[in-house]
Amino acid sequence: MTPLDKPLKRELIVSRQSYTLTIDPEGLKLVEKGKRKGLELSWKDLLSGDAGLAAALQASVPR
Repeated sequence: MTPLDKPLKRELIVSRQSYTLTIDPEGLKLVEKGKRKGLELSWKDLLSGDAGLAAALQASVPR
């Protein structure tokens, strides 16, 4: 298996909107294309089951 030692970026389209997905050793980040801020999720939160809580808290913070 190849270790994830540097960021891996991919573009995806959801409902005609482009996003950039970045996967790195700390977790993943989903950002609307052309924007800087988006949703971040650490691997630790994902594995502990806190992923939903972390996403909800992040969504409640005004940007």
